[in-house]
Amino acid sequence: MSGSAVAVPGGGQDAQGRPVRASVVGSGEFRLPHYKDDDVRSFTLDARAVPYSRPLPGIPEGLPTDARGTVVVSHYSAERDITYTSKGNVDCLVTGPGTATLTAVITEVSAGGPPDVGRRLGFSVHDGGRDAGGRSADRVGFSWNGVNLLPDTDAPAEEATVGTCMAPAPYAPVTKGGYTVTHADLPPKPPARSAAE
Repeated sequence: MSGSAVAVPGGGQDAQGRPVRASVVGSGEFRLPHYKDDDVRSFTLDARAVPYSRPLPGIPEGLPTDARGTVVVSHYSAERDITYTSKGNVDCLVTGPGTATLTAVITEVSAGGPPDVGRRLGFSVHDGGRDAGGRSADRVGFSWNGVNLLPDTDAPAEEATVGTCMAPAPYAPVTKGGYTVTHADLPPKPPARSAAE
């Protein structure tokens, strides 16, 4: 299922037949390798590169990692017997062959979920295809749940702020569903426009 040779819908290909725009799409449930429980966790990702489309203070042309799309985080808590979802808008995407890292700013959280509205979260994906038994060999990672802390010797550790495109390695095995990563190299900065244009 590796998407490194798959063209992005509407994204086009270069003269060598390579995709010119990166993307990661799909939905999957996953397990935490370091923590056993009966919870059901899943991510639905639809992120597409739109380079140099988000002007920033001091960077009016934007960045090569600019992206758009959506993420949906779903978590069923067995202990609380509740499912909550969080939705967010993608703001950054960077890929390598079979891998992607993206961030999204959360815009909506259902009842019972964490107070994440306005917070940037990081996600990573390894598109590993299928194993010999036909099961997904994909993995995901994410920037909360103890992997992005600011340890302090005199105070409890705090979770650190997530910058654009920042996420840990994809450490959690996907158990159902999967993701397709389409890799495209980051494009160079476009030429400056003249005042007459």
